[in-house]
Amino acid sequence: MSNVAAVLKVMPTSPEVDLESLKQAVEGAVPEGQFNGIEEDPIGFGLVALHVTIIVDDGEGGTEPAEAAISALDDVESVEVINVGRLIE
Repeated sequence: MSNVAAVLKVMPTSPEVDLESLKQAVEGAVPEGQFNGIEEDPIGFGLVALHVTIIVDDGEGGTEPAEAAISALDDVESVEVINVGRLIE
């Protein structure tokens, strides 16, 4: 199997959520060795989504553990995979 980079769109529950705390919580929730980075994506009306990049095996269900862990966080409304690309090694 090879690795893929997946971008997860993480929507906070409201514009009042402290993004720096949420970023730390997301990074801590992602399974060991998968976290690759976070970028902010302004949505509108003060709401900012987080684009979380993780590196996972391309096998079936590769992003599911990270999605489940992030979804379980208190300030997270939803998690959605928005992009997946194979890494060239």
